Amino acid sequence: MSTQKLGFEETLGRHILPDKCIGCCACIIVCPFKSLEYVERRPALVRECRSCGICVKVCPKFETSTADLERFIFGRERGGGEDFGVHNRIVIARSRDERILRRCQDGGAVTSILTFALKNGIVEGAIVSGIDREEPLKPTPKIIDDADELLECAGTRYTYSPNLLALKKAVIEGRGNLAFVGTPCQITAIRKMGKAGLKRYSEKVNLLIGLFCSECFTYKGLIKEYIIGKLGIDPYRIEKMNIKGKLIIKLKDGSVTSSSLKELRRYRDNCGSCPDYSAELSDISAGGVGLDGWTLLISRSIRGEEILKAAEKEGFLKVIRAEENMKPINLLRRLSRRKRERNT
Repeated sequence: MSTQKLGFEETLGRHILPDKCIGCCACIIVCPFKSLEYVERRPALVRECRSCGICVKVCPKFETSTADLERFIFGRERGGGEDFGVHNRIVIARSRDERILRRCQDGGAVTSILTFALKNGIVEGAIVSGIDREEPLKPTPKIIDDADELLECAGTRYTYSPNLLALKKAVIEGRGNLAFVGTPCQITAIRKMGKAGLKRYSEKVNLLIGLFCSECFTYKGLIKEYIIGKLGIDPYRIEKMNIKGKLIIKLKDGSVTSSSLKELRRYRDNCGSCPDYSAELSDISAGGVGLDGWTLLISRSIRGEEILKAAEKEGFLKVIRAEENMKPINLLRRLSRRKRERNT
């Protein structure tokens, strides 16, 4: 499709917004005329579109060539056997900081890598998902300036956080040298910004950490309708939620309840057309697949591998070879294939 003279309504509005938009906000933040705003988790045209075509270039759902992006980022396409994307090394890691381990989702590896990067001046800030102060368990984009703030943001929420909005805020404030933690679609959007030459945004981020993602749920559905409405659980009593083949909710009094993922299908967000499970275009990918209390890490870029090695050497991470436990790798491979086959 030729998009040179087509605007938002003819392109993303027609082909993506109705049933493929995941609300990543990439189109919103790059629009030079501020024609788009974030309304009910989707872009809405609020001013006349000037048909510049920039939004089309960054949308992760519109005519995205993974092979082209791999060559742009890594200098090569994935090879045979790289079912989960280009990579250098796969390890199983765990934080060495007890404070992080008490609050983290799995092994606390992402929090530890960010802590290492901030304390050593590798990055000057980090864009992450925090907790909304008004609504319990609702994620909200945040820019973190120091390691102590990271502890408040540890863990996974399972409902969508539009972290790219924080990137826009960082650009407006003149910030740079940032780490960005996000879902595969958000990572793809930033990489497309770089390939499109939108340096105002792409060059602000010097470390991309992508999170494994099979799907996410709407806040209204998962929290309000299911957890509060059906289960009768006060979200302020929840210490941690996790998904390990089922939804596991641990309360602050130590009790645990679990639910079948089949019960949650009706609350799924619009992630059905995404083929990327393991954030294949990031510098480092992370997830707790097939593990308990540990994180599976994939270093993909040279920079990602250098930072991972340095964090390990400086004592921020305990790392073991992934080959010592093939279960998570096999599961990662299976989930990556399944998501790609289901959505391509």
